Amino acid sequence: MKRQIEEKIITLHPLGKKGANISLVKYQQIKDFIVETIAKHGEITFTKLSEIALKELTGKFDGKIKWYVVTVKLDLEARQIIERIQKTTPQKLGLK
Repeated sequence: MKRQIEEKIITLHPLGKKGANISLVKYQQIKDFIVETIAKHGEITFTKLSEIALKELTGKFDGKIKWYVVTVKLDLEARQIIERIQKTTPQKLGLK
């Protein structure tokens, strides 16, 4: 029996560090969630984004939600799709 090959993506990191090799389907699911959530809220703290992710994705996402949110968030920063708002504590995110 032939196994279906899962498409992968190697994520980027805003500081040029090594990215993670993850499922393209999971990447897209988390990316869509992050972009839609930031668009809905304007600016949002990373803590709030993580809380919403756990609430909305638990039971709908196969994997460690918080790890994927961090990994994809860093990738989206590196691709300049979202940005970390400078000099904000706690860390705030916005769309680029």
